[in-house]
Amino acid sequence: MREAGVLCHITSLPSGKLGPDAFTFIDLIAEAGISVWQVLPITPPDEHRSPYASTSAFAGWVKLCDPSFEDDPDHELVRDWLSVNAHWAWDWGLYDVLKETHDEKPWFEWPEPLRDRHPEAIEAAMQRYMPQIRGRIMNQVRFQRDWMILRHYATQKGVKMFGDLPLFVAKDSVDVWVRPHLFHHDVVAGVPPDYFSEDGQRWGTMLYDWNAHREDDWTWWRMRMARICGLFDMIRIDHFRGFESAWAIPLEEDTARNGQWMNGPGDDILQAIIDVSGNTLIVAEDLGIIPLSVTELRKRHNLPGMSVLHFGFDDENDDNPHRPENLSKDSIVYTGTHDNDTTMGWWDSATPERKVRVIEVGLAGENACDTLIRLAMESPAPLAIIPLQDILQLGSDSRMNTPGKTAGNWAWRFEWPELTNGNWDAFRR
Repeated sequence: MREAGVLCHITSLPSGKLGPDAFTFIDLIAEAGISVWQVLPITPPDEHRSPYASTSAFAGWVKLCDPSFEDDPDHELVRDWLSVNAHWAWDWGLYDVLKETHDEKPWFEWPEPLRDRHPEAIEAAMQRYMPQIRGRIMNQVRFQRDWMILRHYATQKGVKMFGDLPLFVAKDSVDVWVRPHLFHHDVVAGVPPDYFSEDGQRWGTMLYDWNAHREDDWTWWRMRMARICGLFDMIRIDHFRGFESAWAIPLEEDTARNGQWMNGPGDDILQAIIDVSGNTLIVAEDLGIIPLSVTELRKRHNLPGMSVLHFGFDDENDDNPHRPENLSKDSIVYTGTHDNDTTMGWWDSATPERKVRVIEVGLAGENACDTLIRLAMESPAPLAIIPLQDILQLGSDSRMNTPGKTAGNWAWRFEWPELTNGNWDAFRR
């Protein structure tokens, strides 16, 4: 069965939160025949609002909570939630409280006893701040309650929720504070120079000590995967290539140019996380510089990859997997992603050669958005995901993220009148 989906983060709703806007959005996309709603990570973002460098791989971002459900969850709900989530929740509560009491400084700038988790210091902090920690726990239960209400509503409407799992975590995260032995501390993650950035991207997120994870039988990863699969019907693993090899950048380097590839665990980690994923569909984000070994790894585990039409018109390379004629049944197709410009912005900045290639596959009366959406929908891919900005035919000022830049990202929101200007109706037809 071939399906259509829309990419729109929760923060891009008019309210930027769960609740009435999210329910209305589900009504609209279900009525239009759209059966997948893809969002970005719903964990707490960093100080630049990026959801890809979270302070926790497990916690929900409580600022997304439905403001109309402020009543506290009952005792039984909290008890049941803790029976599943206690392995991360108490650590998260303490970390978040200590961040607040230390003026939001990162954990590695806290006093040594707390920084290095001396047992007596941690026990004293737990006792001192227990009321505040319980408040954090209550907020996490409230977040999951709100999220599961939305997910149940989506299921009733025939809409699957599609989530995003960032491969890496931030250094200033509860995960690194509690389990430092699972990470390398002399290098950071990123990608080498590519079509997004001539200096590459220095994300600054942590690289894993895969040997330590293997010795622990992948426990942290199993717990992480179980957590997110309990929230979504489908999961995109961001930067899937990192399971095969990751770009390691020395701490002293300001750009990603002078890194080197560090081998990943490959099949071992994938089998471990697939074992706990249940019926959740896993999608591999395999964009960028992808060697054959990564593609083979993905295919060995029957995971669909990704194709992005924006990347299919910049050359005449017959092997370019993003060209319309090369789209396949084992990849999900996008016009663009949250890291791309909108299609109208992409077109406005296009070279004459790119424009000629788009026009050659266009139909009479189509603009670039019309053409790329049609190509995605007509492709053999089992699922076509269209960013809402492309459905509404918005320009670069509605772009979600520009890789390599920290300011001005993640802020775009639509307004309801924009869905009544004819473009939404045209897409629905």
